[in-house]
Amino acid sequence: MCGVLIDEKDEAKLRSIGAKDSKLLTPRTREILFDQIKGMVKAHKIIITSPAEIDKVLLSKDSNLNWLEADISAKIINALKPDKAILDCPSPNIPAYKAYVKKKLDNKKVIIVAEHKADVKFPVVSAASIIAKVTRDREIEKIKKKIGIDCGSGYPSDEITKEFLEKHYKDFPDIFRKTWSSYKRVAGVKNQKKLGEF
Repeated sequence: MCGVLIDEKDEAKLRSIGAKDSKLLTPRTREILFDQIKGMVKAHKIIITSPAEIDKVLLSKDSNLNWLEADISAKIINALKPDKAILDCPSPNIPAYKAYVKKKLDNKKVIIVAEHKADVKFPVVSAASIIAKVTRDREIEKIKKKIGIDCGSGYPSDEITKEFLEKHYKDFPDIFRKTWSSYKRVAGVKNQKKLGEF
């Protein structure tokens, strides 16, 4: 996840360079914008969460992915110290999400704007989503180099990722979220086959 800090008067500059929801841009365009955005904003903060950390949250009774995202958002806000923070809200309950984030802030006076599809509506959130997406893609490339195998994009719709998961789900346990439905399905099917062999 990423947050960027910019003066409100300069936000239009992000729009002028073509900053929009990262999913609407090609990888090449995102790479170009990545450096432009970093050069334009006052500061940015990236927090990378490991598969094990996500699993821990999803296996706990006290949290879920939305609260994990809120926790990370609060850490980013505390690091960047803005007067106002605009969040892309993953929760259907926006007031509860805002209240949860606010509780975790060092500065309770920060104005929180939380909206669905904020990465489409606000250039500053678009800019953060571009930096986050490029960072994620680069992390995937590091994994490919480390293991010496093309594992695709890491998304469940990617055929290369699906094939990699089928063949190597046991070989590289650290790179998979065990709570990922694609992983659970493959691991479950393979384990059932083994049980059936007895």
